Amino acid sequence: MKISVITATWNSALTVDEAIRSLITQDYPDIEYIIVDGASTDATLDIVRRYGDRIAVVVSEKDKGIYDALNKGISLATGDVVGFLHSDDLFADDRVLSRIAREFLKQSIGAVYGDLNYVSKSDTTKIVRRWVSGSFKRIKFRNGWMPPHPTFYMRREHYLSLGSFDLKFSIAADYDSMLRYLWTNSISAAYIPSVLIKMRVGGESNQSLLNILKKTKEDRVAMIGNGIPALRGLLFKNLSKIQQFF
Repeated sequence: MKISVITATWNSALTVDEAIRSLITQDYPDIEYIIVDGASTDATLDIVRRYGDRIAVVVSEKDKGIYDALNKGISLATGDVVGFLHSDDLFADDRVLSRIAREFLKQSIGAVYGDLNYVSKSDTTKIVRRWVSGSFKRIKFRNGWMPPHPTFYMRREHYLSLGSFDLKFSIAADYDSMLRYLWTNSISAAYIPSVLIKMRVGGESNQSLLNILKKTKEDRVAMIGNGIPALRGLLFKNLSKIQQFF
């Protein structure tokens, strides 16, 4: 089983080297690594080129943002399974992709996901928040639940049949896509009860009050578009984040 991992970069010189190293040290042998760069003006591409043929595809051109870049990566992927490693994220250990592959191979499922630790920007060994996803139950989406998208791996055939990220969303396209795949189209998923990704704090959706409000607005649009009761979903979606701090 080939796993395609896609990283979108844009002026990511401060973090991309660590992200790449966490990928190339994975013990799983059949990985296709794709980097889609948004025409960086810093040293990002110089760092990427150091890794030569460890990276299967490198594209650098202007894009319409991270979701556009990830869509390009999906279109280039040839693996059986597709996942994402953001340029400031890390795999939690060197066996993550092996665990993901094993889960796909042992049962007939369309997607897998796991847990995520938010870590300090300056010290990735320091855990700031823990996102424990819990077992998969489709009905949980009605209460605003979603798996952490950086841990989400899905069979490529579903991206081909159901489409990728909707670019009308600038912040919540990942949430909309998960609703579309797992709720609206009932793709089966399995939970891996371990931390798969370390994510630096300070993501796009939480950088400011304005972005939080924008994210909430986009979440509402995604819920309505996928037949989720928006008022209930937004209430529980925000309340559920409180437990991540404990």
